Amino acid sequence: MPLAQTSTARDVDWPVVGGIAAMHLGCVLAPFHVTAGAVWVMVALIWLAGGVGVTLGFHRLLTHRSFRCPLWLEHGLTVLGCLSWQGGAIQWVGTHRLHHQSPDRDEDPHSPRHGFLWSHMLWPMLKEPAGRCAADAAKDLARDPVHRFLDHWFWVPQALLVPVLYALGGLPWVVWGIFVRTTIVYHGTWLVNSAGHRFGYRNFDTRDDSGNVWWVALLTFGEGWHNNHHAHQSAAAHGVRWFELDLTYAQIRLLGLLRLARGITPHSGLTRRPLRGSEPVPRSSEC
Repeated sequence: MPLAQTSTARDVDWPVVGGIAAMHLGCVLAPFHVTAGAVWVMVALIWLAGGVGVTLGFHRLLTHRSFRCPLWLEHGLTVLGCLSWQGGAIQWVGTHRLHHQSPDRDEDPHSPRHGFLWSHMLWPMLKEPAGRCAADAAKDLARDPVHRFLDHWFWVPQALLVPVLYALGGLPWVVWGIFVRTTIVYHGTWLVNSAGHRFGYRNFDTRDDSGNVWWVALLTFGEGWHNNHHAHQSAAAHGVRWFELDLTYAQIRLLGLLRLARGITPHSGLTRRPLRGSEPVPRSSEC
């Protein structure tokens, strides 16, 4: 039986619940502190924390290794990902790998088959939403002392950003650059797990419910082409058809032109016969 149906109060990660609640409650202040500068800061940080940190860094680089880059850049992308306040890279990557090991099955940490609200925002509030140790699926990252340090102190970059924003733009910059921005990035990331496995069209016949959802792709810099991703997990490009805009892949290609990215895994496109199963991910042991 999935943990979504059997969890108790002891399974809840209360500090995470408090952090998520604080970000959402802080958004209440937004209508009273609106400035043009604050809104632009929010937009810039959505791109840096969500588009570069989480989507490009945590997901396409660290989880699936769809390209390679210098170690200093990998660590820098990880710091930007920590600004999203979705935990450290080791925990994030391990959870996502567990998702790909058992997509839309009982062991999936966030399948809509266990409830849409669960897949969208309840699952991160548990210590081990898959009933297994997520960090055990990211041992490659755990061997890097910098990644171990950043995973433990993932909250520090966000905490350091607060006084910087306040010094530069006062309370409006804090409200829009921290509370509103973090909440938007939260829901953008969660929509890939919820809407991306409930709605959309399918280019490939995979062993899960993944779909391509255009509006999720717009919100998440290309992550909404989720069926394409489940069919070709290691591909740097998630968009396959000409209209499937993938801004993250454009950034990866730009890094390639700057000689900061190499070994970029191409997408085989629709010329390949539709897949019956996702590409295998080595299974990890339970804690």
